[in-house]
Amino acid sequence: MKVSRAGEIEAALDRASPDIRLYLLHGPDGSAAAAMASRLGKAMGSEAERIDLDGANLRSDPARLADEAASLSLFGGARFVRVSQAGEESLDAVTALLSADRAGNPVVMLAPTVKATGKLVKLAIESPCAMAFACYEPSAADAEKIAAQFAREAGLRPVGDAARRIAAAAAGDRAVMAREVEKLALYLDASPDRPQDLDDTAFDAVGADLGDTEATRLVAAVVEGRTAALGDELVRFADAGTSPIPWLRQLVRRLVALAEMRADIDRGGAADEVMKRHRVFWKETDETARALRRWNAPMLAAGIDRVRQAERAVMASCNPGPVVADQRLIDMTRGVERRG
Repeated sequence: MKVSRAGEIEAALDRASPDIRLYLLHGPDGSAAAAMASRLGKAMGSEAERIDLDGANLRSDPARLADEAASLSLFGGARFVRVSQAGEESLDAVTALLSADRAGNPVVMLAPTVKATGKLVKLAIESPCAMAFACYEPSAADAEKIAAQFAREAGLRPVGDAARRIAAAAAGDRAVMAREVEKLALYLDASPDRPQDLDDTAFDAVGADLGDTEATRLVAAVVEGRTAALGDELVRFADAGTSPIPWLRQLVRRLVALAEMRADIDRGGAADEVMKRHRVFWKETDETARALRRWNAPMLAAGIDRVRQAERAVMASCNPGPVVADQRLIDMTRGVERRG
């Protein structure tokens, strides 16, 4: 069945009904999917056994998903399955799961590249024992509401601009917002049964302190091929303990904007007219013109793909995601630098 509201899928994951075999979380907002998937883990309990699979596992062994969903826990307790980086290659495995005689362990599947019109989503929507929800990046207003909800659940009462500042610092990323709220709740010694006010003073003390200006410098270093400058910025972000997700998304937006302008130029448009049509801020025209000369269409397509891979590496479990992301971006920046 299709679920349209985030609150509905979150409530379903919190309940972990035995009638639902599969929770399919698809769409580009991987952080939202990961945050929702963690709710199922909490619902199953801290002692529950978690089985981790991915799309490659299911492609090579389609029967494994149904087998894991029907297997008993080694210690006789609760058990659930988490599938990451799933795509259309998982269709046979999901078909087997939904048509199996029994499946006592729920499955939550993260499928960031699967389209809403794809066969996998259609299969989940048509099944009464599956739920499908599309995860898209929230608007600024929605992100603020999500931050406020996280704060209330942690025992914090947002005052003034606190919720907006959390959302802005996290660039709308749910996982980053959750970590910021956890840090603030710990600082204020807040809990659901011992609520505390969250104001600007607390946020200034322990909130994310590297904002748009710093992220812009980092993005500019990548786009302009300045590897040494990128290294300095990465050190600053690492020292601050800031998640790379916000600046990775800012970099993707920058590369996508350049790709759109590059496509117009390749169709015969003059660079000045193209930048004007895309409403490039006048202070950024020289920088944008240099970037458009440096980056061609294949480079931009590859760059966007590499940054998105870096984001997925950060969000994936059981790997040094931030280190992987840093290395991929350094390699890309070196390539731009060599191009000159």
